[in-house]
Amino acid sequence: MITKIIKTPATHDVIKDLKVGDRIEIRGKIYTGRDAALPKLIRSIKNGEKLIDIEGSAIMHTAVSDAGISPTTSNKEEIEESIPFLSEAGVKIHIGKGGLSEETIKALDKWGSIFVVTPPAAALLTSKVVSKQVVAFEEEGMEAIHELEVNGLPGIVAIAHGESIY
Repeated sequence: MITKIIKTPATHDVIKDLKVGDRIEIRGKIYTGRDAALPKLIRSIKNGEKLIDIEGSAIMHTAVSDAGISPTTSNKEEIEESIPFLSEAGVKIHIGKGGLSEETIKALDKWGSIFVVTPPAAALLTSKVVSKQVVAFEEEGMEAIHELEVNGLPGIVAIAHGESIY
């Protein structure tokens, strides 16, 4: 099976050509977000603040620590509830693990976004991080929103265009 290289920011055309089961590698900038930061990010966008440029972006559901990065379960309430709004606001790729609700699958389809699962292997994922910096909500510590430059972050498209592997 061929691995497709996805550069961020991702365009609508790149996303529409992906299908469930595709293996991908992400190159470029991605953001991180979890339970504490994602609701804050949504509030900031609703308040007209532009803390980060999410148009065409990828957001990985993870914290960033000295031990590395590894996805958290994406169907946690605070995380899954953020996916429709962030997709509408421009996020094209949500990265995490676990299945999502039918409602979220429909929202991803409506806004032309996808959900990618990645192996929960911190050593592998961390080896793909070229650089990292906190870009929002520093007070949240390792759950702050980080901007990561990645080269070859692996994943499998789990949800795309109304279809799911779950």
